[in-house]
Amino acid sequence: MVIMILVFGFIFGGIIQYANLNKFNVISGLARLEDFAVLKAIAIAVGLGIVLLNIEIGMGLSTYHIKPFMVGGILLGGLIFGAGMAILGYCPGTLPISLGQGSLDALIGIIGGLLGGLVYTLILPSISGVLGPDLGAISVNSLLGTNITFYIVSVVFAVIFVAIAFWLHKIEKANNFKWLYAGIALGVLNSIMILVPVFNRPIGASTSFPYVADFMVGLSQNEYFIKIETPGNWEMIFLAGAFLAGLIISIIKKEFKIKLIYSSWKKFKGNSSTKRVVWAFVGGFVLIIGARMAGGCTSGHILSGGMQLGISSLVFTIFTFVGLLVTGKFFYKK
Repeated sequence: MVIMILVFGFIFGGIIQYANLNKFNVISGLARLEDFAVLKAIAIAVGLGIVLLNIEIGMGLSTYHIKPFMVGGILLGGLIFGAGMAILGYCPGTLPISLGQGSLDALIGIIGGLLGGLVYTLILPSISGVLGPDLGAISVNSLLGTNITFYIVSVVFAVIFVAIAFWLHKIEKANNFKWLYAGIALGVLNSIMILVPVFNRPIGASTSFPYVADFMVGLSQNEYFIKIETPGNWEMIFLAGAFLAGLIISIIKKEFKIKLIYSSWKKFKGNSSTKRVVWAFVGGFVLIIGARMAGGCTSGHILSGGMQLGISSLVFTIFTFVGLLVTGKFFYKK
């Protein structure tokens, strides 16, 4: 099973790397509304995933894995996660891929994220009231039921997501279609992983951070660690596969390069290594705090939750982009 998880993580990392969706310049570019590659790929993956997942569930091959709608956690967590994503320039799932390619700021972000995961475990008992109320695992399916209306609405959502992707591509006036192929591949990959005979779970990433951090310091005798132990271990192995993809593919393509400061950062924040290290650490810390408050991240909520039409994930997506764009507007000033 470990080898199988590593292989799927490797495929995930290869897809992301192929379309450069893990690059700092690309993700920070989205925060400045200058690069829509990540958003386009996610929209395609979600649109395709909605159709594939509903076919699988109809055939009895898959089940829903809807995240609960913790109102405070989703709203505040989404805003905080988006802010961290803008500052760091990476997502929890793209950090190990970029690290494999030699990105030192990704390493610093991972360290900040691990501390964020540890701190979240420690403060969770005192902030649990802020995360509620819990509206339960609601989705379009749970609201409408499994009937013709639900399937029509699902197809409409799928078409809207795909249309958004091509609309963004049109206004971006880009000629590169790697985002499209990557989006299709991600949608298919997630649909395979969620099959009951395969993993019976979708792609996820952020749970691995508190899991690894808590395990490293021996903070395992608490309710939260027990809750995240199984998914956290799974995601740790999955992201190890993604890291190997970043490392091996970049070496084969002779693109491996140790680097700390990328052109977009230099353009807006200068060439100070200290400044980049500090902000990468802060960004990673904030990113994981937000993800844990919301119970997921770009992979687990926006991508996986979106294709399941989970209400918590759809709302999280909106608040993430609000946090991302507002932070990007004020953080990336010359």
